[in-house]
Amino acid sequence: MAQKLSTPDTNQTDLDQRKASILEAVVAEHVDTAQPVGSTSVAQNAKLEVSPATVRSEMVTLERQGYLAQPHTSAGRVPTDKGYRYFVDHLKSGKLGTAKQQQLSDFFATVRGEVEDVLEQTSMMLTQLTNYTSVVLGGSSSNAPIVSVQLVNLDAHHQLLVTVFSDGTVLKHSVFVDFEAEHTDVAEASKQLNALLHGTTISDRVQVPSRQDDVATMVRESVAVLHAEQPTREGEQVFITGSSKVAESIDGVDNVRNVLALLEQELVVVSMIEEVLAEHVAVKIGSENQLEPLASCAVIVAPVTIEGETIGAVGLLGPTRIKYSELMATTRSVSEHLTKHFEGDR
Repeated sequence: MAQKLSTPDTNQTDLDQRKASILEAVVAEHVDTAQPVGSTSVAQNAKLEVSPATVRSEMVTLERQGYLAQPHTSAGRVPTDKGYRYFVDHLKSGKLGTAKQQQLSDFFATVRGEVEDVLEQTSMMLTQLTNYTSVVLGGSSSNAPIVSVQLVNLDAHHQLLVTVFSDGTVLKHSVFVDFEAEHTDVAEASKQLNALLHGTTISDRVQVPSRQDDVATMVRESVAVLHAEQPTREGEQVFITGSSKVAESIDGVDNVRNVLALLEQELVVVSMIEEVLAEHVAVKIGSENQLEPLASCAVIVAPVTIEGETIGAVGLLGPTRIKYSELMATTRSVSEHLTKHFEGDR
């Protein structure tokens, strides 16, 4: 398990309207230019109808309160992690533009394949859409409820057990018996398996029939084969696309190297995403990420949820200087499309 992430500071004092508008203007301009922002520029862009001197005074106060920082003497100011956090916490819910909405709709209308293929293609699409590193996580089937079970007769001694889970995962197992199974008995065993296993997970243990007949034997053998799928952390499906984007968006050779090294550790990435989900936040900013390589990064996450259960997640990783509203709306929209896609396959 990765090191536990800290909870964002939700006890920040609300800023008055003018300071909040100035902070918003600084964030917006710094995101666009990557340069420190001066008071004259803020006075013009924020349309505050106050002088640059007044803006400068307010920016000094914001710096004193920890929302802004001054990287160099006489230079403009940049947002701190605390400043970005205030900005994100007070964002109105963003929406995707029409073109990107259509792009997502077209993608999910045509994407096909097993769940792993869909997740991988979604990760690639998300990076193309945003130009940032994307992470798409699918839960282990050991945690997902079973929605259907079918036993198919391949020959008299060999049946195929097909199990479909709520996250879209399909597992296929061979079941061998030492007697000649009748087609009617295989159909009855399939019916009983559905009644027995629907809504359970691989981790659950169920009461199998003890009677000694062919149907009960096939039921017992099928359950034993399915439960032999041991739930492990390695069962998590994680697809990371666009690692090269780290070099384009994050400053500092050492920072880039450290983040790339972290992205190579899939279990750490899974833990990172799952812990963000567990804290019920949409974004972790800079120092809120206690994994040291992410101290200069923002991690945006949206869950994929079916029937109240989180079965995966969509995430983006970039610098703290990103367009939060747009990217949070993008991850949320992709997660909603994934949810509908998997629900439609059930």
